[in-house]
Amino acid sequence: MAYSEHQADRIRERLKHIPHSEKKMMGGLIFMVRNAMCVGLDVDKRTSEDRLMVRVGKLQYEHLLNQRGSTKMDFTGREMRGFLFIQS
Repeated sequence: MAYSEHQADRIRERLKHIPHSEKKMMGGLIFMVRNAMCVGLDVDKRTSEDRLMVRVGKLQYEHLLNQRGSTKMDFTGREMRGFLFIQS
């Protein structure tokens, strides 16, 4: 498994009153709200640590990028503005 099932259950609990779907993709699990990625889980291949992938939006992106544990989301080597990896 390429993500923490414990973390997935915690996200499911938080989203239980919001219409959402789940998709296995990019080696992890993605939670979709209104047909867009909201949050996801995977394992950092370099460190083998669990991490969250979160949509934070473009307005809060720069501020949240400077928070401890946040890094740019760049699956393909290209930065995905509005999304962050959060080390858990």
